[in-house]
Amino acid sequence: MDDPVANALKKGSLEMLVLALVEEGPRHGYEIGKLIEERSGRALRFHVASLYPALYALERKGFIAGSWGTATNGRRRRCYRLTRAGRKTLAEQRARWKEFSEAIDTIAKVSYA
Repeated sequence: MDDPVANALKKGSLEMLVLALVEEGPRHGYEIGKLIEERSGRALRFHVASLYPALYALERKGFIAGSWGTATNGRRRRCYRLTRAGRKTLAEQRARWKEFSEAIDTIAKVSYA
């Protein structure tokens, strides 16, 4: 069963997640998707149908830059790196996310064990 609220939150966080992972170093799309899934404890999964359009949009905005390379298996892969504009955008998104999540925690009285 799809949860529209969870889907909206997931979709709204994809840009920040991608920028944060690419901040660590150049990555290709498949690797980004796997890292999101692994680091979230499998709570977040993005299908290629949503991940690659997000990568292309971030590249069009100038937040990431892609370049073609060859993987160890000989396949061509497009690797993305964070640009200066992407670094600035990520810092802004992190600040907004922190403010937003603190407000939600306060209102909903979320506590962590």
